[in-house]
Amino acid sequence: MTRAKFLSATALSLGLVAATLAPAAAQEKSEFKVAWSIYVGWMPWGYLEDSGIMDKWADKYDIDVEIVQINDYVESINQYTAGAFDGVSATNMDTLSIPAGSGVDTTALIIGDYSNGNDALIAKGDMTLEDMAGTSVNLVELSVSHYLLARALDSVGLEERDLDGVVNTSDADMIAAFSTQDVTSVVTWNPLVSEITSSNPDATVLFDSSQIPGEILDLMVVNTQTLADNPDFGKALVGAWYELMGLMAAGDEEALTAMAEASGTDLAGYKAQLDATQMFYDPAEAVAQASSEELPATMTEIAEFLFDKGILGEGAPSADFVGVEYPDGTISGSEANVMFRFDASYMQMAADGEL
Repeated sequence: MTRAKFLSATALSLGLVAATLAPAAAQEKSEFKVAWSIYVGWMPWGYLEDSGIMDKWADKYDIDVEIVQINDYVESINQYTAGAFDGVSATNMDTLSIPAGSGVDTTALIIGDYSNGNDALIAKGDMTLEDMAGTSVNLVELSVSHYLLARALDSVGLEERDLDGVVNTSDADMIAAFSTQDVTSVVTWNPLVSEITSSNPDATVLFDSSQIPGEILDLMVVNTQTLADNPDFGKALVGAWYELMGLMAAGDEEALTAMAEASGTDLAGYKAQLDATQMFYDPAEAVAQASSEELPATMTEIAEFLFDKGILGEGAPSADFVGVEYPDGTISGSEANVMFRFDASYMQMAADGEL
């Protein structure tokens, strides 16, 4: 099981409608809720809730934090956008398109990891990327998989219009689709990537997310105003997260096994997925990622992809519609409509031992 990384037109419209129900301003409070969905890099959130680590850090700051699993990834973001949650696990792409694009000012509090091979373009036989011209590709449309395809084609000077088309295929049907004679290539994510490549001797990975390091980021994002009014909320979340990152980095089998079982695999299977995930166990590494020179260029490219697909906010006039602010105060996109912020200050507190 993994995150269902698709953004359907229906889901987007729900997010936009829900955004109108969100409170206009946050305020100081003591009870908070964050949502998460199953994916290798987000399994720690479930363990933090079940193990009591989150409760320990919340008690330290005299607050209450409830971590809630939502089975449908897009629905979890829609509910956050509507104000039902104070934070949610999401990719950078989906944060930009749904809450930020809907006018909900959102902050990336934690950069947990980036996909480092979990997402892949798989073809049959000796096909190359150049050979894909004139062929069709099966994937979840308007998704991180769709973005990966665009990046793969660009690497050899092709564009989506050079294909015969893309075939929208759910993750539940992807393995069966690849086994049919008509399908020559798919783009998907783990554990489907591992299942397809291990069960099909003629399957070849033509391109994967390790070739675009740092572009598919997995985050914990929170409402910007809520965080500003309640900094202890951010401190508790970050403190709990990095306590568990320390356990994972040390190979704590109790924690890793619990996360593996909760994700529907065993310890070996979960470790295999972690091998294709660049986890930032050290908060200093996450700070460096948030502050990297490459991040603004990545977010600009993602914004252009979203605008091209018509999912960068309702009626977005250009790819610059949403402003994204970085830790040094620089902004890509619209300076008058900053709705997505990378804040490294809480991760820096963890790195400095100040939580």
